This record gives sequence, structure tokens and C-alpha cells, in this order.
Amino acid sequence: MNNFSDMLSKAKQMQEKMKEVQESLKKIEVEGVSGGNLVRITLSGDYQMKSVTISENAKKETNEILNDLIVAAYNDAKEKIKKKTSEEISKFSGLPNLPLDLKFPF
Repeated sequence: MNNFSDMLSKAKQMQEKMKEVQESLKKIEVEGVSGGNLVRITLSGDYQMKSVTISENAKKETNEILNDLIVAAYNDAKEKIKKKTSEEISKFSGLPNLPLDLKFPF
């Protein structure tokens, strides 16, 4: 029975630590770029868009091209968030190759 109590205690500690890690991941910010810095988008670790910067040269482009640049910058930022999140979770878990889209149940 003592081993079971120890296991439950360790599981609870692990759950608390993962909550801390998830909160710290929300504070990460990355910048995605496209078109050679024509468009820059900053995302937080929970994929909230923090800023969009569109250069004057990009504003001269057609709406279709500008839309493509914005989408490309967002996708660049999203991939950087996935990579950074995976790295941070790997530091915590000690497991080197966790999937980039890993979701936690809590």
C-alpha cells in the first residue's frame, strides 16, 4: 500500500510541475517573418497573436500577395512555437523526441 501512496504522490507532483511548465510556455514569444522581413508576426506560446508589422514595401503589393505574406509569417511563427515548446517540454521530461503537437490532458 505504501508503494501505491508513493506513486500517487509522485504523479501529483508531476501534474503540478506540468502545470507550471504549461504556464511558462504561454510566456514564450516568437517572431515569424516572410518576404525577407516584409511582414513580421509575434505569437505567444499559446498561439495568441501579439503583433503584426507590415513594412511600407509590403503595403505596395496587391492584397493577394499581402495576404500570402501574412499567412506565411504566421505559419513561420507557429512552427517556431511548436519547436520551442517541444524543446521546453523535453527539458522538463528528459525525453528527447516528443511530438511537436503533444497535448496534455490537464
